[in-house]
Amino acid sequence: MFVRALRSIVREKKNGVIAPGSLGFVNAFSSASASQSQRLAGKVAVITGGASGIGKATAVEFVRNGAKVIIADVQDDLGHAVATELGPGAACYTRCDVSDEAQVAAAVDLAVARHGQLDVMFNNAGIGGNPVRPPLGAVDIADFDRVMATNARGVLAGLKHAARVMVPRRRGSIICTASTAGVVGTVVNPSYSASKAAVLGLVRAMAAEMARSGVRVNAISPGAVATPLAMETFGSWFPGKSAEEIRRIIEVDVSSMDGTVLEPEDIARAALYLASDEAKYVSGHNLIVDGGYAVSRTAK
Repeated sequence: MFVRALRSIVREKKNGVIAPGSLGFVNAFSSASASQSQRLAGKVAVITGGASGIGKATAVEFVRNGAKVIIADVQDDLGHAVATELGPGAACYTRCDVSDEAQVAAAVDLAVARHGQLDVMFNNAGIGGNPVRPPLGAVDIADFDRVMATNARGVLAGLKHAARVMVPRRRGSIICTASTAGVVGTVVNPSYSASKAAVLGLVRAMAAEMARSGVRVNAISPGAVATPLAMETFGSWFPGKSAEEIRRIIEVDVSSMDGTVLEPEDIARAALYLASDEAKYVSGHNLIVDGGYAVSRTAK
């Protein structure tokens, strides 16, 4: 970056001398830095569950890095608000219930219709199911089916329709949100754990198939992060606690890493890496972002 900035100064000021502290010098470095940050320049992404939590943070991060984004969600007011915040040239919102394959297909088709291509599919939408974990003999099969329809079948629909438009172009990145709950046993609803384990299985299977088509498929497994879904779930476990107390439980008490907090933006930056050309040879990987929770649980 240093060399590029100096060359820029030389080109623009062939006959002059610019002091290191001058505005021209600073602007040259700012331009070089901005160019460096456009890690998704020219790319088009669909983000399911993009109206809040990890999805919203990722939409913001992708747009900041030059991508055009389709926000696909069932939270209409929030989705429209995020798209407005990001700007009409950078983002738009479409209603998409991922348990309905036709709506997933429509979100993909919208990206192609508006921008001519789809480079990144972030299968992020998910639900938690019944937050109160029942004993095995009382498991609600209907709740299991509902969670799997969104969290697992919805991801498969996203994989299918992203591949439909990526394979002919022989490039693309598909990212799926899994969870540490799909890696190790936790106290969450077993339907949720099973659905996230299914996501990991889909990623491994599809990565093997897609490699010969130039399409990469990866997962991200976040630890406990204070998204609206997590806040609601933990709130049901700790009735009577304030929102701030619930947030502290998630960010401090459950955390495996002292001195820092896992935030939605951390997951967004993991997705940015997997979406970018920096991860051009990364496929079939589960990027765990949990401060060491999964390995510490395994070691016990």
